[in-house]
This record gives sequence, C-alpha cells and structure tokens, in this order.
Amino acid sequence: MNNLELLRNPKQRKLLFGVGLSWLFDAMDVGIISFIVAALREEWTLTAGQIGFLTSISSMGMVLGAVLAGAMADRHGRKSILLWTLLIFSIASGLSALATGFGMLCVLRFISGVGLGGELPVASTLVSESMPAKYRGRAVVLLESFWAVGWICAALIAYFIIPKYGWQAAFVIGAVPALYALYLRRAIEDPPRFVKQIGIRKPTFREKVVQVWSIKYRRSTIMLWILWFTVVFSYYGMFLWLPTVMTLKGFSLVKSFEYVLIMTLAQLPGYFTAAYFIEKFGRKFVLVTYLVMTAVSAAWFGYATSVGMLITAGIFLSFFNLGAWGGLYAYSPELYPTKVRTTGVGLATAMGRVGGVVAPLLVGMLVSNGTGINVIFMMFFVVILIGASAVLFLGKETKGIELADD
Repeated sequence: MNNLELLRNPKQRKLLFGVGLSWLFDAMDVGIISFIVAALREEWTLTAGQIGFLTSISSMGMVLGAVLAGAMADRHGRKSILLWTLLIFSIASGLSALATGFGMLCVLRFISGVGLGGELPVASTLVSESMPAKYRGRAVVLLESFWAVGWICAALIAYFIIPKYGWQAAFVIGAVPALYALYLRRAIEDPPRFVKQIGIRKPTFREKVVQVWSIKYRRSTIMLWILWFTVVFSYYGMFLWLPTVMTLKGFSLVKSFEYVLIMTLAQLPGYFTAAYFIEKFGRKFVLVTYLVMTAVSAAWFGYATSVGMLITAGIFLSFFNLGAWGGLYAYSPELYPTKVRTTGVGLATAMGRVGGVVAPLLVGMLVSNGTGINVIFMMFFVVILIGASAVLFLGKETKGIELADD
C-alpha cells in the first residue's frame, strides 16, 4: 500500500491531517527560535553561552512536558492532553513577543517547551493506535513529515518577516495554534484501542514506570533511551545552531536564512522515502540506514568550506536526519502495551529532551572556547553512530505486528 492509498480513507486522512497540522505548528515554533536567536545575537549582543542557554531552555521544559503528558494521556486520554499541550505552547509562544529581556524570554520559552514536549509523544501515539498494522508505521512517518513543513514555514517567516517586521512578529504568528485547537477539539477522537480500556483500573505512575522497566520491556527501554538521547542531542545541537553557524562561517544574516531554507526543503523527501521504506524493509532498516547517513553528512558539513559544499552537505543532513526522526516516532509506540504506551514513549522522549538541553549548551561552550565547527560536527558524527548501534544490536523489528493491548 503506498502513501496515496493510505490517504484515500476519509477517517484516516482527517486524523492524519488534523494531528499533522498541530505537529506542523510544533515544528514552526521550534524552528523559528533558531532563526530568532541569530537575529537576537546582533540586536541584544548575546554571547555564545546565552544563545546556547536560550536554545536549551525550551528542551528543559520538554523534559517535564514529555513525562507529565505521557503519564496523563494513559489516564485521561490522548485527545484531551493533546489539546491542552497545544494551547500551552501556542499561548506561551505568542506571549514571547512581549519579552523585554533575556530572562523573560527564557521563562516563556520554558513554558512553551512544556507544551511542545507533551504534545509530540501523545500525538504520535494517538495516530499509531488509530491505524491498522499494515501501514501504521507509514502513517506515523507521514505525520512526522508535517514537521518538515513546519520548519519550512519557520524558514520562510525568518526570511520574509523577521528582517522587515522584527523577531516579535514571528512569535505572534506562533500563537495561531491556540485558535486551531478549537477545530481540533471536534475533529479528532481517542483511539478505539484506548476507549476500550475506559473503566479498567489504571495503574499508578510508579506502576507504569515499573512495567516499562520490567524484564519484558527492559531491553527495548534501554535501546529507546539511548536512541532518543543521541537523535535529539544531535538534532538540537546541529539544527538550532545552523543559522548561527552559517553567520559564524562569514555569511550575512539574510544569506544564512536563505541557505538554511534551501537545506530545510530536503526534509520532505527524507520523510517520504522513509515512509516508503519503513513498511517495505522495516523499522530497523530505516533507522540504522538513515542514522549512519546522517552521521556521514554531519562530518561532511563540518569540514565543508565552499558555499556549494555547505549547501549540499546541509541538504543531505536534513534529508537523512529527518527521515530517521520519522522512523523514531513510528517505532517508539510499537514497543509498549496500551495502558503504559504514552508513559513509555514519554519517558524515552524525556531522555531525548535531556540531550536537547545538553547539546545547545555544549555547542555554545565549545564555540566560546574557540573550538572549530569541524570538531563540533565530528562529535555529532560519533554520537549518531552510537544511536544507530543501539537499534542494530538491541532493537527488535515491529513491522506488521499488531500493537499489544495487555
């Protein structure tokens, strides 16, 4: 079954596009901050350390949001928690336009991160539980493709809006998802798989954590935690710094935004190819292959010097890294039973967000100390290969297997 056949079912199409748009807004919010810090670096004369902290603070909120929302979605339902997290991040993003200083902006970005970190694992689980096994993985990867569209929107906003109207206008646009939540409230429902469990005693948070780490799921949990940490560490370390890295390489702010926009366009074919391969060859094939190629692209980007080489390496980096993200979100919910699924995914996601906190701070520190961009990207090369190895040696294939309910 190809991608078009999947979308011919009206109910599945409505769910995928409904949740996908919320995912798009998430990506737009995450992406826009990478461009805003490049502008604030000049306007507020931010140090590399401050840039690293500002790009990390949202991930700090994501750690908290992923754990809380994951546990609450197993108890109160996927739909209601998805809507609340959408409102939290969009309102905080809109209020960020009113920030008058570095500290105030950091607080608002933390709150936005709580909503973002909570929404992503809940949204992917909702779609995964609502789709038949034969194209469940493909559906979640297509859901992830909305992330690329969101980044493209962020790049377009940065290129056309920020230079003319200022960074505040970009944050105002980030408040739009609050209105979308009103539509989403009527457009989606909890998966039948979850509804069947209403009335059954829900385990406590401690009981769910114990089950996630039980002998039956321990190997998968260890693998997922390593995978999530390495993928998020490398993604946030590379992509949130990408516009700033381009300015550090001597390009103007506008030129940097233009080049990053070109690189970002490669994310969409990365997702679409991963969506095809994930049901043809399996989850492990997509994750290992795309992560290894991401590592190679990171090393290439770090040592590139000419404009042509930088853009080409950046295109490959976007293509393979975001394809791997699609596989990651498709794979994670398939490893746990329904009653602890979002808790398990939320905990793994939270571990990943720790990587998202550490990486921008570490890059900021390394840049401040005069470490070369090539050395920094070789660090990402090694980290990404660790994640690929975890999947190769600890992961189990879930292609075509029905989700567990007990």
